[in-house]
Amino acid sequence: MGLFSKLFKKKEKLIEPADLSVLQTDFHSHIIPGIDDGAQTIEDSIDLIKGLMELGFKKIITTPHCMVDYYRNTPEIINEGLAKVQAEIKKQNLNVVLEAAAEYYVDDDFERKINAGEILTFGNNYVLFELPFLSEPPNLAQVVFSLQSMGYRPILAHPERYGFYYNDFEKYQDFVDRGVYLQVNLMSLMGHYSPETKKVAEKLIERGLVSFIGSDLHNVRQLELLKLATKFPHLHQLLDSGKLKNAEL
Repeated sequence: MGLFSKLFKKKEKLIEPADLSVLQTDFHSHIIPGIDDGAQTIEDSIDLIKGLMELGFKKIITTPHCMVDYYRNTPEIINEGLAKVQAEIKKQNLNVVLEAAAEYYVDDDFERKINAGEILTFGNNYVLFELPFLSEPPNLAQVVFSLQSMGYRPILAHPERYGFYYNDFEKYQDFVDRGVYLQVNLMSLMGHYSPETKKVAEKLIERGLVSFIGSDLHNVRQLELLKLATKFPHLHQLLDSGKLKNAEL
């Protein structure tokens, strides 16, 4: 049984691949080498960038993890790594723009970073943040308030992956009502993480709650999954919704 056939108990009708070039920009990826669980070498970085270019992206905003217990990345570390990859892009004459921000994990140190102004933003002052997968952090409301008070525009990464919200779907609407943008992962739409994650991603799209979509690309194996994801109907629905803001970044 092949990789893709294992992902689905019931076959879903696939359609023509969606044209991702309309998005122009992919944000949420892990391309800077050796600083998180994404690319480990500069060769990895270039392979990932070329893969995203083949999918139609003209600009990439990569977002290394920032987690106090695992990936203690600072703006200086991220920008130093970014410069190395940008130099290799120039050397290879790749026609793509690469920028960097971060994917901030909501831990105790995140609030300190916000208050100290140690936050990397992208686009119109957007900040990408993620939650633990086991439970909602007790300081989440305060974190969102702090971000917005400092003029940042928070984006919640892959909300469809937080199982503790599955029985409280109105929580997603609450995020949007409070000015938090939702970013769904492309690979969620083809069931990469779990069937439940796929269903929640589809429901978020059907409810019109999704403002951004991202690759969350970590390694070259995932490039084939991203290509497959372009054939799923809910991606077409999302692209046709007029709600996506990727092209504004």
